[in-house]
Amino acid sequence: MRSNRATVRAGVSMAATLPMIAGALVLGIPAAHAADHSGRNALAGTKPLWATAKADKGSTPNGAQVSARVFLAGRDAAGLAAYAKAVADPSSPSYGKYLSAAQAQRQFGATKAQKAAVTSWLKSAGLKVTSVTAHYVAVTGDVAAAEKAFGTQLHDFAKGSRTYRAPAQSATVPEGLKGAVLTVTGLDNAPHKANHEDQLPPPETVFKNSGPFSSYYGSRIAKSLPSAYGTKIPYAIKGYTGKQLRSAYGAGKYTGEGVRVAITDAYASPTIAFDAANYAKRNGDAAWKTSRLHQVLPAQYTKTTECGAAGWYGEETLDVEAVHAVAPAADVTYVGAASCYDDDLLDSLSKVVDNHLADIVSNSWGDVEANQTPDLAAAYDQVFQFGAVEGIGFYFSSGDNGDEVANTKTKQVDTPANSAWVTAVGGTSLAVGKGDAYKWETGWGTEKALLSADGKSWTGFPGAYTSGAGGGTSKTVPQPYYQKGVVPAALATANNAAGNRVVPDIAAIADPNTGFLVGQTQSLTDGTLGYSEYRIGGTSLAAPVIAAVQALAQEARGGKAIGFANPSIYSRYGSKLYHDVVDKPTGKDLAVARVDFVNGHDATGGLSISVRSLGKDSSLKAVKGYDDVTGVGSPAWGYVDSYRRH
Repeated sequence: MRSNRATVRAGVSMAATLPMIAGALVLGIPAAHAADHSGRNALAGTKPLWATAKADKGSTPNGAQVSARVFLAGRDAAGLAAYAKAVADPSSPSYGKYLSAAQAQRQFGATKAQKAAVTSWLKSAGLKVTSVTAHYVAVTGDVAAAEKAFGTQLHDFAKGSRTYRAPAQSATVPEGLKGAVLTVTGLDNAPHKANHEDQLPPPETVFKNSGPFSSYYGSRIAKSLPSAYGTKIPYAIKGYTGKQLRSAYGAGKYTGEGVRVAITDAYASPTIAFDAANYAKRNGDAAWKTSRLHQVLPAQYTKTTECGAAGWYGEETLDVEAVHAVAPAADVTYVGAASCYDDDLLDSLSKVVDNHLADIVSNSWGDVEANQTPDLAAAYDQVFQFGAVEGIGFYFSSGDNGDEVANTKTKQVDTPANSAWVTAVGGTSLAVGKGDAYKWETGWGTEKALLSADGKSWTGFPGAYTSGAGGGTSKTVPQPYYQKGVVPAALATANNAAGNRVVPDIAAIADPNTGFLVGQTQSLTDGTLGYSEYRIGGTSLAAPVIAAVQALAQEARGGKAIGFANPSIYSRYGSKLYHDVVDKPTGKDLAVARVDFVNGHDATGGLSISVRSLGKDSSLKAVKGYDDVTGVGSPAWGYVDSYRRH
């Protein structure tokens, strides 16, 4: 259920679609349970919105198989959300008073009695319990047993051009289990996955950028090409490296020493250690110290063809190399999911939290909000809340399709960036000048026009919208307290007079036209494998960059975890600690020239020459103050050091 968002190679989204569903919770109080006429308690949000009477195709055959997860509410679900808020709020007496993973489970996790009661109930209905974890009880069985257990009929429903199973009414649990069950997932079988045999396939076919390039913004002007906006324009950069990004975002003397950063994606690149070490050596980053890069991987992988496993290798590579480029002394742990499906992605997030593998977690995947369902929203938010009480902060890319209208025909935000419990990272176009000096940023949004056949003009200038930072106002998540007084009322109330969550919270480099140089082993055209480098972008770049900046800030804080960062991020709003990003930072429209290989790797297929206009993000606008492209802005000099005083 997740829509693509991973990496953007030369302006084209590269893969990592995920079908995950996040939900409609304020600051994460679990979905409400309501008693029905039978004395059972309904689990709100377990019937998808697309399961309508008009779409109903009749009962699902009793013998069809169901795999479901019953998530456990724990001892005190409301208390978990309240404590998660308190420890993250700088104005709270409980600020920073984090619990260990074991303490969090003892205080808020499910009891043995709750697990036993839920397990007994499911077995009594004829379902087979396949696993019991700290968070859920997993079951399999036929439709008849599932209907008996959850007190609802399962029907087949039309959804687009396909037919999927779903509850005809909200699932219910017995009165005696009230308070023990958070939600149930898996009763509907619509795809809940993130795209990007069960051995991992080889890397994807090699991708390379053509030149000419600028080495820094504006260093090489395209004098032979037509003007744009009344002036000659520079060639796109070859790709920024760590030294340039560290300077742009005020790293100063900090390196992330002593700070642990985790990265979650699906699958795992088989060449990540070699690629990361080679890239650092070639591009001036500090060498990886022994045991600074770890991988936590599942016993086996599944759905590799369906999920496009090889497409996720580049995502992991980008994330690992970007974190190290900005925070070269940070400890990095990559946690790979067994597939791109929600169940497996949730398991990866839970591994981070249950074992406290890191204090900062970068996540470059997501889907459109229209695909979210409250059952999975509750499950995700519970993991985020457990993370918050342990001092763990989650950073999610906001999306690469602007307001999503061009992509889905509906204006909407992405999820789980829309969760009130994560930091949503938007995107910018970044200009770093000579001597690594920060020049300006625009909101990331690109329009593209090709060079005319006679080479004298740009066809249809400025051209069509191609991509841009995701943002906007949620239709389902109420406005969190930390956005009040900062987010303009016109944005907060765009979908609801009471106010909703607005995305993003903060931003960093994302535009592939001003992107990051990444190095990866790829499948070469002669069938061999080889290392090569290329420029890349997307909010999949912005998320690990911000995660790395937060690692620097945590080091500045003496190693004390920042935890869920949004209250701290918004408390700094309006200060010089942020670059206040706007779409026309120089007062004029901006653009760069691009020369690309048509076939993606060499000139045998010809060259494509285009102009890419900057700061054109669909209906979204980067303006003075908070906006729905860049949030509060990007980190400026002083941001990292400001955490020394908190």
